Amino acid sequence: MKGKRVLIVDDEADFRLLMKDFFDKKSCTVFLANSLTVGLEMLHQENPDVMMLDNILPDGLGWSKAEFVLANYPRTQLILVSAREVPKTSSSTFSILYKPLIKDELRKMFE
Repeated sequence: MKGKRVLIVDDEADFRLLMKDFFDKKSCTVFLANSLTVGLEMLHQENPDVMMLDNILPDGLGWSKAEFVLANYPRTQLILVSAREVPKTSSSTFSILYKPLIKDELRKMFE
């Protein structure tokens, strides 16, 4: 995980800061966005290794952009995050994390 570039797109400031702290401790470079528009701009500018994308954002549904991210940024690991239930998927091209996150689940994902 060391040296990875991580983009966290979430409108909850506490969540962004907790995730930033988690990734900072793993020597990652972290970028924060509080809206879908800013997140997509940062995705284009920073080309991160990992993108954590919340669904319900002030300017749209983040998950509606999952196909775009997967198609245009194939080397970016996409992690969809939500506090609500989502349809199950067998896709192996992205991961889903539910809020509240359990630290062990997060740790296992990045081992």
